[in-house]
Amino acid sequence: MKILLLETIHDEAVELLERAGELQLAESFDAESVARECADAVAILTRGRGRIPRRALEAAQVLKCVARCGAGTDNIDVAAATELGVPVIFSPEATTFTVAEHALLLAMAVGRRLNRVDREVKAGNWEVRNHIGIGSELYGKRLGVVGLGRIGRRIAELGMAFKMDVCYWSAHTRDERYVHVELEDLFRSADVIALSLALTEETRQLVDGRLLGLMKPTSILINTSRGEIIDETALTSALAEGRLAGAGIDVMANEPPRADHPLLKFDNVVITPHVAAITDVAYRRMCVEVAQQVARVVGGGKPDAKFVRNPEVLL
Repeated sequence: MKILLLETIHDEAVELLERAGELQLAESFDAESVARECADAVAILTRGRGRIPRRALEAAQVLKCVARCGAGTDNIDVAAATELGVPVIFSPEATTFTVAEHALLLAMAVGRRLNRVDREVKAGNWEVRNHIGIGSELYGKRLGVVGLGRIGRRIAELGMAFKMDVCYWSAHTRDERYVHVELEDLFRSADVIALSLALTEETRQLVDGRLLGLMKPTSILINTSRGEIIDETALTSALAEGRLAGAGIDVMANEPPRADHPLLKFDNVVITPHVAAITDVAYRRMCVEVAQQVARVVGGGKPDAKFVRNPEVLL
Protein backbone atom coordinates (compact mmCIF):
# COMPACT_ATOMS: atom_id res chain seq x y z
CA MET A 1 0.00 0.00 0.00
CA LYS A 2 1.50 3.27 -1.16
CA ILE A 3 1.81 6.20 1.23
CA LEU A 4 2.72 9.39 -0.64
CA LEU A 5 4.79 12.11 1.04
CA LEU A 6 4.71 15.51 -0.61
CA GLU A 7 7.50 16.74 1.68
CA THR A 8 10.06 15.23 4.01
CA ILE A 9 9.01 14.62 7.62
CA HIS A 10 10.66 13.66 10.92
CA ASP A 11 12.66 10.40 10.86
CA GLU A 12 10.55 8.82 13.62
CA ALA A 13 7.41 9.50 11.61
CA VAL A 14 9.04 7.95 8.54
CA GLU A 15 9.78 4.79 10.53
CA LEU A 16 6.16 4.55 11.67
CA LEU A 17 4.85 4.90 8.13
CA GLU A 18 7.35 2.46 6.65
CA ARG A 19 5.91 -0.21 8.94
CA ALA A 20 2.41 0.60 7.67
CA GLY A 21 3.03 0.70 3.92
CA GLU A 22 5.33 1.55 1.03
CA LEU A 23 6.56 5.11 1.47
CA GLN A 24 7.19 7.26 -1.59
CA LEU A 25 8.36 10.90 -1.79
CA ALA A 26 6.62 12.90 -4.52
CA GLU A 27 8.71 14.12 -7.42
CA SER A 28 7.41 17.70 -7.26
CA PHE A 29 4.66 20.00 -5.94
CA ASP A 30 3.31 20.50 -9.46
CA ALA A 31 -0.48 19.93 -9.43
CA GLU A 32 -0.44 17.58 -12.42
CA SER A 33 2.41 15.53 -10.99
CA VAL A 34 0.76 15.30 -7.56
CA ALA A 35 -2.55 14.22 -9.10
CA ARG A 36 -0.79 11.52 -11.09
CA GLU A 37 1.13 10.19 -8.09
CA CYS A 38 -2.00 10.21 -5.92
CA ALA A 39 -3.82 7.74 -8.16
CA ASP A 40 -2.67 4.61 -6.29
CA ALA A 41 -1.97 6.14 -2.87
CA VAL A 42 -3.88 5.02 0.22
CA ALA A 43 -2.63 8.05 2.15
CA ILE A 44 -1.11 11.43 1.28
CA LEU A 45 0.90 13.51 3.74
CA THR A 46 2.12 17.07 3.40
CA ARG A 47 3.60 19.79 5.59
CA GLY A 48 3.34 23.46 4.67
CA ARG A 49 4.22 23.73 0.98
CA GLY A 50 2.74 20.71 -0.77
CA ARG A 51 -0.91 21.25 -1.69
CA ILE A 52 -3.63 18.61 -1.89
CA PRO A 53 -6.36 20.13 -4.09
CA ARG A 54 -9.66 18.66 -5.25
CA ARG A 55 -8.03 17.47 -8.46
CA ALA A 56 -5.60 15.26 -6.54
CA LEU A 57 -8.31 13.94 -4.24
CA GLU A 58 -10.56 13.01 -7.13
CA ALA A 59 -7.67 11.34 -8.96
CA ALA A 60 -6.95 9.06 -5.99
CA GLN A 61 -8.62 5.68 -6.49
CA VAL A 62 -7.90 3.93 -3.18
CA LEU A 63 -7.42 6.87 -0.83
CA LYS A 64 -8.14 6.30 2.87
CA CYS A 65 -6.90 9.61 4.33
CA VAL A 66 -4.91 12.77 3.72
CA ALA A 67 -2.81 14.50 6.35
CA ARG A 68 -1.01 17.72 7.23
CA CYS A 69 1.92 17.53 9.64
CA GLY A 70 0.91 20.73 11.38
CA ALA A 71 -2.08 22.63 12.68
CA GLY A 72 -3.25 24.55 9.59
CA THR A 73 -5.02 22.73 6.76
CA ASP A 74 -5.51 25.53 4.23
CA ASN A 75 -3.21 23.70 1.78
CA ILE A 76 -5.73 20.83 1.65
CA ASP A 77 -9.16 21.11 0.03
CA VAL A 78 -10.99 20.02 3.17
CA ALA A 79 -14.42 20.57 1.60
CA ALA A 80 -13.59 18.24 -1.28
CA ALA A 81 -12.14 15.64 1.08
CA THR A 82 -15.31 15.78 3.16
CA GLU A 83 -17.50 15.33 0.08
CA LEU A 84 -15.45 12.27 -0.81
CA GLY A 85 -15.61 10.90 2.73
CA VAL A 86 -11.85 11.18 3.25
CA PRO A 87 -10.63 12.13 6.74
CA VAL A 88 -8.18 15.04 6.92
CA ILE A 89 -5.69 14.30 9.68
CA PHE A 90 -3.74 17.09 11.36
CA SER A 91 -1.94 17.95 14.61
CA PRO A 92 -3.98 20.70 16.25
CA GLU A 93 -1.90 21.23 19.39
CA ALA A 94 1.69 20.40 18.45
CA THR A 95 2.68 23.90 17.35
CA THR A 96 0.85 25.98 19.96
CA PHE A 97 3.74 26.80 22.27
CA THR A 98 6.48 27.27 19.70
CA VAL A 99 4.46 29.53 17.37
CA ALA A 100 3.37 31.70 20.30
CA GLU A 101 7.00 31.99 21.44
CA HIS A 102 8.01 32.98 17.92
CA ALA A 103 5.38 35.74 17.86
CA LEU A 104 6.85 37.31 20.99
CA LEU A 105 10.37 36.77 19.62
CA LEU A 106 9.47 38.77 16.51
CA ALA A 107 7.91 41.53 18.60
CA MET A 108 11.10 41.86 20.64
CA ALA A 109 13.34 41.64 17.57
CA VAL A 110 11.46 44.48 15.86
CA GLY A 111 11.22 46.58 19.01
CA ARG A 112 14.94 46.26 19.74
CA ARG A 113 15.97 46.57 16.04
CA LEU A 114 17.77 43.27 16.42
CA ASN A 115 18.40 42.60 12.74
CA ARG A 116 20.07 45.96 12.15
CA VAL A 117 22.20 46.11 15.31
CA ASP A 118 23.39 42.54 14.76
CA ARG A 119 24.39 43.36 11.18
CA GLU A 120 26.17 46.58 12.20
CA VAL A 121 28.13 45.02 15.06
CA LYS A 122 29.29 42.15 12.85
CA ALA A 123 30.46 44.77 10.35
CA GLY A 124 32.60 46.37 13.06
CA ASN A 125 30.27 49.21 13.97
CA TRP A 126 29.90 48.94 17.75
CA GLU A 127 29.01 52.65 17.86
CA VAL A 128 25.66 51.86 16.23
CA ARG A 129 24.35 51.89 19.80
CA ASN A 130 24.82 55.65 19.91
CA HIS A 131 22.76 56.60 16.88
CA ILE A 132 20.20 53.86 16.23
CA GLY A 133 17.71 55.36 18.65
CA ILE A 134 15.92 53.96 21.68
CA GLY A 135 14.33 50.54 21.40
CA SER A 136 10.98 49.54 22.86
CA GLU A 137 10.25 46.91 25.49
CA LEU A 138 7.14 44.82 25.98
CA TYR A 139 6.58 45.58 29.65
CA GLY A 140 3.56 47.82 30.16
CA LYS A 141 2.60 47.88 26.50
CA ARG A 142 -0.80 46.85 25.16
CA LEU A 143 -0.83 43.54 23.30
CA GLY A 144 -3.71 43.02 20.89
CA VAL A 145 -4.29 39.41 19.83
CA VAL A 146 -6.37 38.94 16.69
CA GLY A 147 -7.90 35.48 16.90
CA LEU A 148 -8.09 33.50 20.13
CA GLY A 149 -7.60 29.87 19.20
CA ARG A 150 -4.94 27.70 20.83
CA ILE A 151 -2.03 29.80 19.60
CA GLY A 152 -3.76 33.11 20.21
CA ARG A 153 -4.49 32.13 23.80
CA ARG A 154 -0.87 31.16 24.35
CA ILE A 155 0.32 34.48 22.89
CA ALA A 156 -2.01 36.23 25.33
CA GLU A 157 -0.64 34.18 28.24
CA LEU A 158 2.93 35.08 27.29
CA GLY A 159 1.91 38.71 27.02
CA MET A 160 0.59 38.55 30.58
CA ALA A 161 3.90 37.00 31.71
CA PHE A 162 5.65 40.05 30.22
CA LYS A 163 3.26 42.25 32.24
CA MET A 164 1.55 43.54 29.12
CA ASP A 165 -2.01 44.83 29.01
CA VAL A 166 -3.71 42.16 26.90
CA CYS A 167 -6.81 42.65 24.77
CA TYR A 168 -8.15 40.53 21.93
CA TRP A 169 -10.65 40.30 19.14
CA SER A 170 -12.25 37.04 18.09
CA ALA A 171 -15.30 36.38 15.95
CA HIS A 172 -16.41 33.46 18.11
CA THR A 173 -14.22 32.84 21.17
CA ARG A 174 -14.38 34.62 24.52
CA ASP A 175 -11.94 34.42 27.43
CA GLU A 176 -12.67 36.27 30.66
CA ARG A 177 -8.96 36.59 31.47
CA TYR A 178 -8.58 39.23 28.77
CA VAL A 179 -10.49 42.25 27.50
CA HIS A 180 -12.50 41.68 24.34
CA VAL A 181 -12.59 44.70 22.03
CA GLU A 182 -13.86 45.43 18.55
CA LEU A 183 -11.30 44.87 15.81
CA GLU A 184 -11.02 48.56 14.95
CA ASP A 185 -10.46 49.49 18.61
CA LEU A 186 -7.73 46.86 18.88
CA PHE A 187 -5.87 48.32 15.91
CA ARG A 188 -6.25 51.84 17.31
CA SER A 189 -5.03 51.06 20.82
CA ALA A 190 -2.53 48.18 20.73
CA ASP A 191 1.23 48.68 20.79
CA VAL A 192 1.84 45.14 19.52
CA ILE A 193 -0.73 43.42 17.30
CA ALA A 194 -0.33 39.64 16.90
CA LEU A 195 -2.31 37.93 14.15
CA SER A 196 -3.39 34.41 15.04
CA LEU A 197 -6.13 33.49 12.60
CA ALA A 198 -6.90 30.58 10.34
CA LEU A 199 -6.99 31.50 6.67
CA THR A 200 -10.58 31.54 5.38
CA GLU A 201 -12.44 33.59 2.80
CA GLU A 202 -13.49 35.87 5.67
CA THR A 203 -9.94 36.43 6.93
CA ARG A 204 -8.17 36.69 3.56
CA GLN A 205 -6.62 40.20 3.44
CA LEU A 206 -8.52 41.08 6.60
CA VAL A 207 -5.67 43.39 7.57
CA ASP A 208 -6.07 45.95 4.82
CA GLY A 209 -5.23 49.60 4.33
CA ARG A 210 -8.17 50.68 6.47
CA LEU A 211 -7.09 48.71 9.55
CA LEU A 212 -3.41 49.54 9.05
CA GLY A 213 -4.40 53.19 8.89
CA LEU A 214 -5.77 52.93 12.44
CA MET A 215 -2.46 51.81 13.95
CA LYS A 216 -0.33 54.11 16.06
CA PRO A 217 3.00 55.13 14.47
CA THR A 218 4.75 53.47 17.44
CA SER A 219 2.99 50.12 17.06
CA ILE A 220 4.29 46.81 15.72
CA LEU A 221 2.42 44.23 13.62
CA ILE A 222 3.26 40.52 14.01
CA ASN A 223 2.05 37.73 11.72
CA THR A 224 2.70 34.06 12.46
CA SER A 225 -0.58 32.79 11.00
CA ARG A 226 -0.91 33.01 7.20
CA GLY A 227 0.55 35.56 4.81
CA GLU A 228 -2.68 36.07 2.87
CA ILE A 229 -4.36 37.56 5.94
CA ILE A 230 -2.43 40.79 5.31
CA ASP A 231 -2.75 43.00 2.24
CA GLU A 232 1.00 43.17 1.63
CA THR A 233 0.71 46.12 -0.74
CA ALA A 234 -1.11 48.12 1.92
CA LEU A 235 1.44 47.07 4.55
CA THR A 236 4.30 48.18 2.30
CA SER A 237 2.67 51.59 1.89
CA ALA A 238 2.05 51.95 5.62
CA LEU A 239 5.68 51.14 6.42
CA ALA A 240 7.02 53.46 3.73
CA GLU A 241 4.90 56.30 5.10
CA GLY A 242 5.95 55.64 8.71
CA ARG A 243 2.42 54.82 9.85
CA LEU A 244 3.67 51.99 12.09
CA ALA A 245 6.97 51.29 13.82
CA GLY A 246 7.64 47.96 12.14
CA ALA A 247 6.50 44.42 11.45
CA GLY A 248 7.58 40.88 12.30
CA ILE A 249 6.57 38.35 9.68
CA ASP A 250 6.96 34.57 9.55
CA VAL A 251 4.51 33.97 6.70
CA MET A 252 3.99 35.61 3.33
CA ALA A 253 1.33 35.43 0.65
CA ASN A 254 3.76 33.74 -1.74
CA GLU A 255 6.56 31.63 -0.31
CA PRO A 256 9.34 32.13 -0.99
CA PRO A 257 8.77 35.79 -1.90
CA ARG A 258 10.31 37.15 -5.07
CA ALA A 259 13.78 38.66 -4.64
CA ASP A 260 12.52 42.20 -5.23
CA HIS A 261 9.55 41.98 -2.85
CA PRO A 262 9.24 45.46 -1.31
CA LEU A 263 8.85 44.17 2.26
CA LEU A 264 12.40 42.81 2.12
CA LYS A 265 13.91 46.29 1.94
CA PHE A 266 12.78 47.65 5.31
CA ASP A 267 15.18 47.69 8.27
CA ASN A 268 12.20 47.78 10.63
CA VAL A 269 10.75 44.54 9.25
CA VAL A 270 12.02 41.19 10.56
CA ILE A 271 11.14 38.29 8.27
CA THR A 272 11.64 34.61 9.07
CA PRO A 273 10.99 31.88 6.46
CA HIS A 274 7.86 30.21 7.89
CA VAL A 275 9.82 28.54 10.69
CA ALA A 276 7.73 29.44 13.74
CA ALA A 277 6.62 25.83 14.15
CA ILE A 278 9.94 24.22 13.26
CA THR A 279 11.60 23.49 16.58
CA ASP A 280 12.94 20.23 17.96
CA VAL A 281 9.90 19.43 20.09
CA ALA A 282 7.13 20.75 17.85
CA TYR A 283 8.46 19.33 14.57
CA ARG A 284 8.80 15.84 16.02
CA ARG A 285 5.41 15.96 17.69
CA MET A 286 3.43 17.21 14.72
CA CYS A 287 4.98 14.63 12.38
CA VAL A 288 4.77 11.67 14.77
CA GLU A 289 1.21 12.40 15.91
CA VAL A 290 0.01 12.56 12.32
CA ALA A 291 1.99 9.47 11.25
CA GLN A 292 0.48 7.46 14.10
CA GLN A 293 -3.03 8.33 12.97
CA VAL A 294 -2.29 7.69 9.30
CA ALA A 295 -0.76 4.30 10.14
CA ARG A 296 -3.90 3.43 12.08
CA VAL A 297 -6.13 4.29 9.10
CA VAL A 298 -3.91 2.46 6.59
CA GLY A 299 -4.09 -0.58 8.85
CA GLY A 300 -7.89 -0.59 8.71
CA GLY A 301 -8.65 1.33 11.90
CA LYS A 302 -10.22 4.68 12.64
CA PRO A 303 -8.24 7.78 13.59
CA ASP A 304 -8.80 9.55 16.88
CA ALA A 305 -11.41 12.25 16.14
CA LYS A 306 -9.33 14.91 17.91
CA PHE A 307 -6.78 14.63 15.08
CA VAL A 308 -9.36 14.87 12.28
CA ARG A 309 -10.28 18.25 10.80
CA ASN A 310 -13.54 16.89 9.35
CA PRO A 311 -14.70 14.36 12.00
CA GLU A 312 -18.14 14.13 10.39
CA VAL A 313 -16.69 11.68 7.85
CA LEU A 314 -16.06 9.21 10.69
CA LEU A 315 -19.76 8.84 11.51
